[in-house]
Amino acid sequence: MTAQDIQTHNQPTPLGCDPADLAWVENTVKQAGTSFAAGMKILPPMRRYGMFAIYAFCRVVDDIADGNAPLAERTQALDEWHARIARLYGPQSAPQPEPLERVLLATINFFALRQADFTAVIDGMMMDTQSAIVAPDEATLDLYCDRVASAVGRLSVRIFGECSDNGDKVAYHLGRALQLTNILRDIPEDAARGRLYLPSDLLERFYVPRDAVKALDAPGLEGVCRILATRAQDHFRIAFVTMKACNGRAMLPARIMGASYEAILKALCKRGWSAAVLRQRPSTTLLDKAKWFSLSYLP
Repeated sequence: MTAQDIQTHNQPTPLGCDPADLAWVENTVKQAGTSFAAGMKILPPMRRYGMFAIYAFCRVVDDIADGNAPLAERTQALDEWHARIARLYGPQSAPQPEPLERVLLATINFFALRQADFTAVIDGMMMDTQSAIVAPDEATLDLYCDRVASAVGRLSVRIFGECSDNGDKVAYHLGRALQLTNILRDIPEDAARGRLYLPSDLLERFYVPRDAVKALDAPGLEGVCRILATRAQDHFRIAFVTMKACNGRAMLPARIMGASYEAILKALCKRGWSAAVLRQRPSTTLLDKAKWFSLSYLP
């Protein structure tokens, strides 16, 4: 994507942004190799580029948290993002220095996004940065899910066009469903980084070591993951039910994302979490996603 692909002679650009800035955020999303970019194609340009800006912001702060720089440098970089976001909500006397900040500013103003949600995302990355999360208590795990997933959802539903309390409720439950699914899918990869996001009370109940690597071979890991999978499924169910009280068209991107992740959760449950299969990535098809998308409309 180039600036020339966005700019035309007779039409304004989405969000009123410089075409080069819009191209920057879109390329950031595409280079991440995520299916997110394809899913956002259903949105009209204003909303699509707003979502690209949100994803690019999340990508940048996540790369900081997961980077190899010394702890002090990563902490400083995330603190700087706190300051950058604060400037976007402050007096607009000075131009923003970077493409991402310029598109974020336009997105914030156009969709009335809340500063607290950006702050929560950065704080979630800070949780991963300060020390590897290993066997958190339930409250810490829930706070982490809220910051790294539900906060992104609260930003997203506003861009989709749903600013109601029900929109926030969808973000609350769908964010937790998505993040728990990520945790259940990525246990071996997280262990390689010294992380274990499974809650300590469940590990203790099923006699699973709190050591991230040793937990991979524990017979009780299956029981821990089954309980978390049930929680994720409950969050999916409540999110889809709540969507019915929202604008159906606005919720379509959230419904598509939820159905795609529910297909992953179902595949994980079918595969299981025994040591023999734990490193096998769950496979889903377009038919699987279409199935759970259709079922998401049912009571």
